[in-house]
Amino acid sequence: MLNNEMIEERSAGAVIFNEDDGVPNFLLLNYPAGHWDFPKGHIEKGELLFDTIKREVSEETGMKNIKILPSFKKKIVYYYRRNIGMVRKEVIYVLARALTWNVSLSHEHKNYVWLDLEKALNKVTYRNSKNILKLASKFLDDAPIHRDELVP
Repeated sequence: MLNNEMIEERSAGAVIFNEDDGVPNFLLLNYPAGHWDFPKGHIEKGELLFDTIKREVSEETGMKNIKILPSFKKKIVYYYRRNIGMVRKEVIYVLARALTWNVSLSHEHKNYVWLDLEKALNKVTYRNSKNILKLASKFLDDAPIHRDELVP
């Protein structure tokens, strides 16, 4: 591949929350590069969005039974350089409720933490992720009824 060609990548991930006395706590994963972010991964050829998210969450956290809120879907786009050239990465995030607090990390991560919104905003590394987290929290605050629209 020529260095001036843009590589396109598509990934999907989830802002995962659980509630402690009605207060959402959000799951953040610590990646080997040192940053804190949400579970996410590449959309495989022919794979549907929710299937990608469920697979990636299961692989990265051991959670096999999350409930996706289908009316929350946000996309971010960012660019980074890889040894083979510039990459344009698109990530679609959904909001999902965990049915457990138990996390079994894959080899892809060093640690995890469940945090309330304020602490999660201080911990998450990237501005795009902070924005997604704020939108997810606002969505839960503004429309608690959506919590009943979970997709298994």
